[in-house]
Amino acid sequence: MIIFPAIDLRDGKCVRLYKGDFATSQVVAEDPVETALGFKNKGAEFIHMVDLDGALKGSLRNLSVVKSVIEATKLPVELGGGIRDMKTIEEVIDAGVARVILGTSALRQPELVKEAVKKFGDKIAVGIDAKDGFTAVEGWLEVSEVNYIDFAKTMEAIGVKTIIFTDISKDGTLQGPNFEQTGKLNEAVSCNIIASGGVKDIEDIKILTEMNLYGAIAGKAIYSNTLSLEEAIKVGRGE
Repeated sequence: MIIFPAIDLRDGKCVRLYKGDFATSQVVAEDPVETALGFKNKGAEFIHMVDLDGALKGSLRNLSVVKSVIEATKLPVELGGGIRDMKTIEEVIDAGVARVILGTSALRQPELVKEAVKKFGDKIAVGIDAKDGFTAVEGWLEVSEVNYIDFAKTMEAIGVKTIIFTDISKDGTLQGPNFEQTGKLNEAVSCNIIASGGVKDIEDIKILTEMNLYGAIAGKAIYSNTLSLEEAIKVGRGE
């Protein structure tokens, strides 16, 4: 299982939110490039980045920062937040991003996902953020009536290979991921599932690894020192 250390960007800085609430935004590191290099030194093979300003505004705001991280670390980066049209997808991939995460646009514009997958294949991932099992959009400010597994099956049928699943009620809480919903999703579709939200410690990583997931994202746990990134990477690799 791949461990994806997370860098959430707001005004060019690394921040963490509690349950996706922008009012709880807390700066955890001033310099995203320095943070990313620290992750690389600890063995990270892939970095998960979110443009929170983009998610809120509906268009990318921190792409130059993402570019700097890619150039400095030479690591693959996946990016989500505010990517809602083909032009932006192309711009992000041209900037060197290895995997583009579509969220709101995937629910609102399945045709866009279809077109993007046709053109870019497995460089396109879909982020499914759920509240009580229903998919949330617009930076998590709105909850739809679409069940998260039904949505995943629709994306699978389109050809999406990777799904990042977050239970919003767990995100940034350090209370452990929603193992039950994540497990159900992993069984329901053949896509690669990345667990996100709530990872607290190495025990959570062990459980997720045993679930045969493709990956797990850790953010707050790394910044709060409740999880050692090096140890998580070793467990993920089965060492």
